[in-house]
Amino acid sequence: MIGLSVAVGRFVEALFWGIFRVAGAVAGMLILGVAVAIIVWIAARKLWNRR
Repeated sequence: MIGLSVAVGRFVEALFWGIFRVAGAVAGMLILGVAVAIIVWIAARKLWNRR
């Protein structure tokens, strides 16, 4: 019974860390995408203002 409890606990922990890792990757890509979009927007405005 104790072995089963440990197995379930380890499974829940692995599931928790897996979800955290995916959420972190998604958040990181979102932040990177927003940063790139802002840089492109600033560059486009500067090029547009030169004309």
